[in-house]
Amino acid sequence: MAKLRKIVYDPLMDNNPITWQILGVCSALAVTTQVSTALVMSLALTIVTCGSNVAISLMRKVIPNKIRMIVELCVIATLVILADQILQAFVYDISKKLSVFVGLIITNCIVMGRAEAYALQNPPFKSFLDGLGNGLGYSIVLILVGGFRELLGSGKLLGYTVLSDQWYTGNTLMLLPPGAFVIIGLMIWFQRTYISKQLREED
Repeated sequence: MAKLRKIVYDPLMDNNPITWQILGVCSALAVTTQVSTALVMSLALTIVTCGSNVAISLMRKVIPNKIRMIVELCVIATLVILADQILQAFVYDISKKLSVFVGLIITNCIVMGRAEAYALQNPPFKSFLDGLGNGLGYSIVLILVGGFRELLGSGKLLGYTVLSDQWYTGNTLMLLPPGAFVIIGLMIWFQRTYISKQLREED
């Protein structure tokens, strides 16, 4: 049980795909101007990562080694297309804001990396947990970055005014990609300097 728990918890903090492995940064810069888009993108990537990990794990013994990456891409692409169609059907406005970035989950290093590095060597349940952990680790960073950018950039959270425009005019830098770079850079520094050090001391 402890090993299964570690599979989920490890990517949340000490081996986070964005702040530690520096993967999936492009989407973190592009879709985090609002918390709502960050939430939807996080949900889509988590579902695709879990689904692709399970599918690849189930097929791992019958996939020829020479074409394994093609098979992985086909599985991931199918799940991404399904996710994109569902978003367009149920949350069309947010889907439009996300533009091409849901489709680009196909090329996201986190999804492909977990299928290649973990799902091909492990059973379906462990692969599902690995996909869940990495998806949640990605989601935590995206939502935090989105929260800071929306709050500092427009004074709002989820569209609701938090910082009154009577005394707060908003920081335009936070609504631009460099603002996301600054926030992610600070998160990487904080995580590597303090949190990981504490976890290592506990071990």
